[in-house]
Amino acid sequence: MSNLSLRERDAATIAQIGKLRFSPLSVIGGQGNRLIEEGGRSLLDLSGSAGPAVLGYGHPAVVEAVETSIRNMAGASLLLYPNEPAVSLAERLLAITPGEGERRVWFGHSGSDANDCAVRVLQAATGRSRFISFIGSYHGNLSGSMGISGHTAMTHTLPRPGVLLLPYPDPYRPNFSAEDVLALLDYQFETTCPPHQVAAVFIEPLMSDGGLIVPPPGFLKALQERCRRHGIKIVVDEVKVGLARSGLMHCFQHEGLTPDLVVFGKGIGGGLPLSAVIGPKEIMDHAPAFVLQTTAGNPVATSAGNAVLKTIETEGLVERSARIGTLFSDALRALGAKHEIIGDVRGRGLAIGVDLVKDRTTREPVAATTTAKIIYRGYELGAAFTYVGLKANVLEFIPPLTLTQDEVAEGVAIVDQAIADVNAGKVSDADVASFMMW
Repeated sequence: MSNLSLRERDAATIAQIGKLRFSPLSVIGGQGNRLIEEGGRSLLDLSGSAGPAVLGYGHPAVVEAVETSIRNMAGASLLLYPNEPAVSLAERLLAITPGEGERRVWFGHSGSDANDCAVRVLQAATGRSRFISFIGSYHGNLSGSMGISGHTAMTHTLPRPGVLLLPYPDPYRPNFSAEDVLALLDYQFETTCPPHQVAAVFIEPLMSDGGLIVPPPGFLKALQERCRRHGIKIVVDEVKVGLARSGLMHCFQHEGLTPDLVVFGKGIGGGLPLSAVIGPKEIMDHAPAFVLQTTAGNPVATSAGNAVLKTIETEGLVERSARIGTLFSDALRALGAKHEIIGDVRGRGLAIGVDLVKDRTTREPVAATTTAKIIYRGYELGAAFTYVGLKANVLEFIPPLTLTQDEVAEGVAIVDQAIADVNAGKVSDADVASFMMW
């Protein structure tokens, strides 16, 4: 038996290229909306393990579905033969996701591979090689999905050739208005980006890792209309904000979008590796064996996915996300009366961002070390959450959709105290030196 701590063992064995650590939290278990760290302390999880823990930990519906499936496994893959859980989940997804004509579902393991799949099949099926995406977007960490992303954390890997990265209009920092961006797109279409070369535009209906940015009303619909005129497909990335999190079943419904392809990940598996792409038959049936992954669509993960969708319906999690999300956002907004560092609180439902600033007048972002210190102090006080944003200055809250009103109050109190303690100098630069990865 090793005498090393779990964190020390992690450092000695797990590749750095697969880590994004925000605090010393080392997890040995989880129950409900709480994580249990080594030593037995319970922490309120306000990040949902970066989104996948949509029903928290140990939810009875997921436990029962997984136990039943794994005791009588219908194979281990969707590759060679159909299995009941995967087909049932595909039927459920088609039933709850608006769309026209015949559509098909592809299953993967994460949002990264789902967006990667979408890029590959769209290029092949349309015969067009270019794509439109946004500065600040994060569509995944495989070569294809990274190639259409535009986040500052991904500058180590260049976008794919021919990608057009547009500014995403930010109402809080309006460097580019919606009209500016649409005019820029029109100019690109007229000059260096002929629209007949563009297969699709990838849209985050709520820009997540870019800073939880809610687009200006009507912007995305106007973008969609321009693309439709040129036969450019609309791909909506719902990986982080979809399936009830925004207070509607699909976040794109807030924007009046009618996507051609919809990409799901994170929460769809309830914590198990699962993703999905829904799209038109003529694209998704482009060619047999075109995007294969051996264990994708396996009966255990898709059984969990069925349990998630059933639970969203039976527990009224769409309405709950809207209601609890409003309570959470309002309570965080109220902290602005005490803390000048809070510049903006935004989001939809239970996808909430708190923009931290040095000065409310200039809206200059705080240094990343300040954000990291608040998260570190939050960990010490008993809550787990993370940060996002192109300047690493936005606290991100994407908790399980089962978060309670009492847990909202608990979480807000911890954030309040963490900000106060950081302002009082209770966290040093050295404390957070190991947690500046993003």
